[in-house]
Amino acid sequence: MANEARRGTLSHASLQQAAQWFVQLHDPQATEHERQRWQQWIEQNPEHQQAWCYVERVSQRFAPLQVAGEQQAASQALRHGARAGLSRRQSMRGLLLLGGASLLGWGTWRGTALPDALSRWSSDYTTGTGETREALLSDGSRIWLNALSALDVRYDPQQRLLRLHLGEVLIDTARDALQRPFLVHSEHGQMRALGTRFSVRREPQRTLLNVYAGAVEVRTADGGQVQVVEAGRQLAFDRCSLGPSQHASAAREAWSRGLLLADNLALGQLVQELGHYRSGHLGCDQAIAHLAVMGSFPLHDSDQALRLLEAALPIRVRRLAPWWVSLEARA
Repeated sequence: MANEARRGTLSHASLQQAAQWFVQLHDPQATEHERQRWQQWIEQNPEHQQAWCYVERVSQRFAPLQVAGEQQAASQALRHGARAGLSRRQSMRGLLLLGGASLLGWGTWRGTALPDALSRWSSDYTTGTGETREALLSDGSRIWLNALSALDVRYDPQQRLLRLHLGEVLIDTARDALQRPFLVHSEHGQMRALGTRFSVRREPQRTLLNVYAGAVEVRTADGGQVQVVEAGRQLAFDRCSLGPSQHASAAREAWSRGLLLADNLALGQLVQELGHYRSGHLGCDQAIAHLAVMGSFPLHDSDQALRLLEAALPIRVRRLAPWWVSLEARA
C-alpha cells in the first residue's frame, strides 16, 4: 500500500513528534509561540515534513465523521490531563470515549494506492479494514477472505479460476462433477489444487502458500518453475523463483476463526498484522520491534489484543488520539 510504504521509511520518533504537534496545534488554546516552534521543527529535517503530511492524511480521513466539537473536546481532555498531572492512560479514557463513534467510519480506508483501491471496488469479493468474509462458491467450494483483500471468481466449462488481487484467501475445495481444474492466480504465479485446503497470501514481492490438506502444484509466472507442495508445508515464491519448503503456519489459517497466532513472532510483525484489523495508525518503536511474542490474540478486538501485549511485555500502549496508537518501551 502506497501510504504504508511511505510510512515505513519514516522513523517512529518523527511520526510520534508529528502526531504530538498535530494534537497541540488543533487545541483551540494553542499559542502563536507553539506554532512558531512547530514551524521550526518542520524546517529542521525533510523527514519532519513527510511525517507531518502522513499524520494529516490519517486525520483527514477521520475528521469528516467526527461529531461537531468532538476534536476540540478531545484536545482539551488531553491537555487538561497533562496540566493536572494525570497519567496518559487516565487522560485518554475520556478521549477514547469521544472517538468511539468515529472509528466506525474508518472501515474502508487504509490509504491504498489507486490500483489497489480500484481492485477492491471492482472485484467479485472484497473486504475492508478489520473485515473477514466467508462464501460458498457454485461448485461447493468454500472460501474465507481476510481483511483488506480482493478476489475474482471465474468459472467456465474448462476451469474454476480464482484471481487474488490483494490480501489473503483460505480455500476448501470441493469435488467437481465436470472435473475442471481448480486454479488460483496471483501476480507471481499459478497454483493448481489437488483436492485441497490451503491459503494464499499475496505480499508485495511474493506469494505465500500454506497447504493444510491434499497438495497444490505451483508454477511461477515468468521462470516457469514447478513444484508440488504437500499438506503441512509452506512455500513462498515470486515471479521467477521458488523459495525453500517450510512447515505450514497455523497462523495463516487461524485468522478465519478470528485469531492472531504468534509463535515466537517479532512484535513489529505482529503489530503490522494487527494493523489490518484496526482503523487509523498503529505503530511500533523499532527499539521494541524485535521482542518475541507467543500466544493467541483476538483479531476483531484490537484493544484487547493491545492490553494483552502490554501485560505480557515490557511495553506501554500510547494513544495520542483515537486514530493514533503506538507501542513503546515501558519506562
